[in-house]
Amino acid sequence: MDSILNINEIASWGLSKTVAEFFYIIIGIVFILVGVKALRDKNHSSRLMTAAFWFILAFTFIAGPYLPKFITGIAVVAIALLTGARQVKPSQSDVPSAEETRKNADKLRYKVFLPALVLALAAVLIATFWKDLGANNAIGASALVALVVTFLVTRVNPKYVPKDGARLMDNVGTVGILPQLLAALGALFTAAGVGTVIANGVQAIIPEGSKLIAVAVYCISMALFTIIMGNGFAAFSVITVGIGIPFLIAQGANPIIVGALGLTAGYCGTLMTPMAANFNIMPAALLETNDKYVIIKSQAPFALVMLAVHIILMYLLAF
Repeated sequence: MDSILNINEIASWGLSKTVAEFFYIIIGIVFILVGVKALRDKNHSSRLMTAAFWFILAFTFIAGPYLPKFITGIAVVAIALLTGARQVKPSQSDVPSAEETRKNADKLRYKVFLPALVLALAAVLIATFWKDLGANNAIGASALVALVVTFLVTRVNPKYVPKDGARLMDNVGTVGILPQLLAALGALFTAAGVGTVIANGVQAIIPEGSKLIAVAVYCISMALFTIIMGNGFAAFSVITVGIGIPFLIAQGANPIIVGALGLTAGYCGTLMTPMAANFNIMPAALLETNDKYVIIKSQAPFALVMLAVHIILMYLLAF
């Protein structure tokens, strides 16, 4: 019955949903390539379990809409067990020599940043002028545009697209799916009424009618909950329900300003947490720094200053 319902839903997909599934399939293919990469590494200490992790993850991304939900749930539990048992490890990668890297860097110089700039600009333009596609799909479409620019700038062999894509995903490892899991956890917290519990606790802290204290508590709570969750979106739904709506918007604050500045206040917490592994831990690993928390230590002072600025701006602009 569940599968029949899924088929009916698939038949009614619009442009945004269809394109999104196309990108999910591409992501799934990358996961498959990472699994194959692990299987080919004969010296890998847990190549079978590592490959199983990536194949199961790819299965959920590619076949997810067509599966009963309990199958997807079993797959999530399986990859969680493999991760918890520390059976998912990066495999050996074929990387260019230092001399070759230096030669290419000298050749490309600052042109190497063009694809990244094009990606950001294309994402904004597509999201702004092609609203039917959806903001998330705009990121995927802009990545395709940036890929074309990469070919034009570097003249690289197309075979390196899947090869280096799999290598990068392998280096990122299991933390690559952390944002999805944390976003789901945020939705779970909202459904469980965590926001209401927070509101009851905060009510004893914020004096009635004190807008400045309410703004400060909201922004600081957004940052702290993001530090715990590692995801500003997950924190936003919980803290806005628990604090933003009853203590700010109910007092006449502009909901647009509260929402915009509240979310970016949460991002201040993102800069200070190892839970945001893809932002703060992964770059340190890729750069092979001696201290894996060096990025967080560098960002923390700026994050605290920006958080204070958010409190001031929200107090001045929202009311």
